[in-house]
Amino acid sequence: MNEDVFVVAIDGPAGSGKSSVSKEVARRLGFGYLDTGAVYRALAWHALDHGIDTSDATAVVEVMGDFDLSISLDPDEYGVRVGDADVTAAIREPRVADAVSGVARIPIVRHAVNARFRALVELSGRQGVVVEGRDITTVVAPDAPVRVLLTASPEVRAARRSAELTSEDAAAVADALHRRDASDSAVADFTTAAPGVEAVDTTELDFEGSVRAVLALVEQKQEVHDAR
Repeated sequence: MNEDVFVVAIDGPAGSGKSSVSKEVARRLGFGYLDTGAVYRALAWHALDHGIDTSDATAVVEVMGDFDLSISLDPDEYGVRVGDADVTAAIREPRVADAVSGVARIPIVRHAVNARFRALVELSGRQGVVVEGRDITTVVAPDAPVRVLLTASPEVRAARRSAELTSEDAAAVADALHRRDASDSAVADFTTAAPGVEAVDTTELDFEGSVRAVLALVEQKQEVHDAR
């Protein structure tokens, strides 16, 4: 990635708080915010919109040919578009969430999407960007000045996700999270921090505490980075 852009890479399992924490960290630092999971969701939405079965890898790769994505890096004006369609809300629908893993586990898709992430950061025109999602600390931005694995216990993650999805039964949310963990573990190790990656366990932390923990790591690394 462009060394002129200070990248904060945040990885972690579903429900760990990485999206909300990352967005707030970006806001306080005056950085851009890239939700990489939204890109996979947008691709899944695009495939479904074309009537594609996302378990069909060949069909997904083919439909990527006209995947016209636009995603905002402004944490205060977040939005995702595919072509002329504003899919910011649509990509959070259960049918899209259920299809994401099928799309994300295709190697050629991950390679292409990872390249797009790097381009978005390099062309952002921003001093820094907080990038969050799968494989960010190890594959997408392994040389980022700040790399964080945000974790929490399965019980806490399920409770947080249930609070977000107030229209769904808590048991159903916990079951969905368990299935998501099982699916994601086939693609990436999201429980162990790779060498050089700082693990931040938010099990006992509230939202503000989680944000402060990440900001403290950024401050330490910025001092080293600025001294070079």
